Parts: sequence; structure tokens; C-alpha cells
Amino acid sequence: MEIKVLGTGCAGCKALFETVCEAVNQLGIEATVVKEEDLLKIMEYDVMSLPALVIDGTVVSKGKRPSVEQVKELLR
Repeated sequence: MEIKVLGTGCAGCKALFETVCEAVNQLGIEATVVKEEDLLKIMEYDVMSLPALVIDGTVVSKGKRPSVEQVKELLR
């Protein structure tokens, strides 16, 4: 599973990255978690609100910071 946190390095983006890492660890799943800060690459996902969460190429959350429990639900 590949998980990307899209964001320009703001506090919310960094917090979402930490939340995703925590959710992956709690679930004990094999996943690659990447923080994507390149604006050109972010634009490829057609996301206008950051931070955004992408799981296996699909945008599942944008413009908000889901909780650990919400991220775990998205990963299941």
C-alpha cells in the first residue's frame, strides 16, 4: 500500500503525516508513507485544498486533518 500526504510543509500537513504514520503502526500494516511537498506533483492529483491524503493513487481526504481513528477507517 502506498500512502501520500500532500502538502506544502505547513503545520497541518506535518500533523497529518504523523497521524498517518501512527495509524499505520497501530494497524500493523505494510505501507509506504510519503510526504509530497512538490507543488507540481500535488497539482497532478487535482487537489485545491491541503492537506490531502492519497491511498494507492486515490484521493480519500482533502482540506482537513482526519483523526487517527478516521485514518484507520480509510486504510481498512
